Amino acid sequence: MARSPQRDRGGRDRDKAESEFTEKLVHINRVAKVVKGGKRFGFAALVVLGDLKGRVAFGHGKAREVPEAIRKATEAARRALVRVPLREGRTLHHDSVGRHGAGRVIIRAAPPGTGIIAGGAMRAVFEMLGVQDVVAKSMGSTNPYNVVRATFDALKEQENPRAVAARRGKKYGEIAARRRDGSVDAEAAAAQAEA
Repeated sequence: MARSPQRDRGGRDRDKAESEFTEKLVHINRVAKVVKGGKRFGFAALVVLGDLKGRVAFGHGKAREVPEAIRKATEAARRALVRVPLREGRTLHHDSVGRHGAGRVIIRAAPPGTGIIAGGAMRAVFEMLGVQDVVAKSMGSTNPYNVVRATFDALKEQENPRAVAARRGKKYGEIAARRRDGSVDAEAAAAQAEA
């Protein structure tokens, strides 16, 4: 008996799994191959995929038609999801720098109400990640592939202060008590009150 096309191997509805993620097309590149009798066109797509709650990925797909290239890129992204810890579900825990090729990016945590201050391909990554307040700067290469990979390199460095405290054998309140602006983190203040 043939399996229903809406169900995957796990038996879950694929529509439900797909609705969990949002995708954003970052770049489409048209390439031409010169053959006898004319040119043969192909398309390359760069897609960023995320659940808006801390999971994000990017994928690259190539095909003769644009929709097929986008579908391949989305499938590639679905297989490469990474989780990034967010502070208060709206910003990053700390500043970090990422590199890929000639591209270099700096990403910084920001106070509430700042918004996403980032351009082009970086903005797409932060929107799909679910970050609401971040300041970012891209330097060097403007190639969207390099910018996205450099952004992921920077996000890879993000660590949750609780995990750092556990690794060092300290209490959370000891390492996250004060921020640079002098304000006390709400979680850290509660942790200090308990101690």
